[in-house]
Amino acid sequence: MDEKSRLLTIGQFAALHGINKKTLMWYDEIGLFKPAAVNPENGYRCYNYHQSSLLETILLLRELNVSIKEIQAFMENRSAESLKRLLDEKIEELDREILHLKAVRKTLGNHRQNMKTLLNTNLSEIRIAEKEERCLVTVAIDPGTSYDKTVERITAETRKYQLRRLHDASYGSMIRVENLYQSRFDDYDGLFIEIPLPLPAKPDDDSLPAHGTQKAGLHIQPRGKYVRAFYRGDWENMSLKYREILNYAQKHRLTLTGFSYEKILNENVADRMEDYIVQIEIPVLL
Repeated sequence: MDEKSRLLTIGQFAALHGINKKTLMWYDEIGLFKPAAVNPENGYRCYNYHQSSLLETILLLRELNVSIKEIQAFMENRSAESLKRLLDEKIEELDREILHLKAVRKTLGNHRQNMKTLLNTNLSEIRIAEKEERCLVTVAIDPGTSYDKTVERITAETRKYQLRRLHDASYGSMIRVENLYQSRFDDYDGLFIEIPLPLPAKPDDDSLPAHGTQKAGLHIQPRGKYVRAFYRGDWENMSLKYREILNYAQKHRLTLTGFSYEKILNENVADRMEDYIVQIEIPVLL
């Protein structure tokens, strides 16, 4: 007898494919996957090796979250074309999920680095730090923009880039260096969102001008040396920290350029806004 035609019990066949025999019983009951034979005396289901590839296809589709209804439709019209079409759809979904998980992984890494900074850094110190180039999406705001409206705008912008939640990305605010030199410390230009992974550009008339070059329609935060400082306290006194930074730059003969990038490090663990610790980074020309 052909080895592939040898009958296996439902338990043996289930064990062969690493599933519970109740799954095979259910597939039989709904007409999705029938046994090769049924013992007329006791009603026991039997399967053979010829059926293995078909069962594995079903199990693969289930692992890809294909519904039973979709699989049944495929089984009724089984062909290379229909399977390819079904797999194309699921591969696209899987690719999107992989990109999302990679984005979440990078954002989690950023949050962890923020916690390390809080635990291991002298937050009263102003120093020079080296940074890599980053691509940012920007959202324009003005002095009359309320906090609620700010959150709404940045959340909407996040969704445009297929990020599921606000915390799938790092975000903060930007103010031009010329505003700092003119003591206009409250004159913010906009918000920024750091997209965890490169995404296709989208037209955006409200985007802030890029510092240096423009990449894929996004604002470029340039690589290089930055003055880095931290502020904690009432938001109305942020100007005191900026004056301290300006004095530091003058003392060390540093020219500040581009934008100041502000980012809250401890928003996830602070209960009050006045306990927020803001990291301030400004590019410098040495």
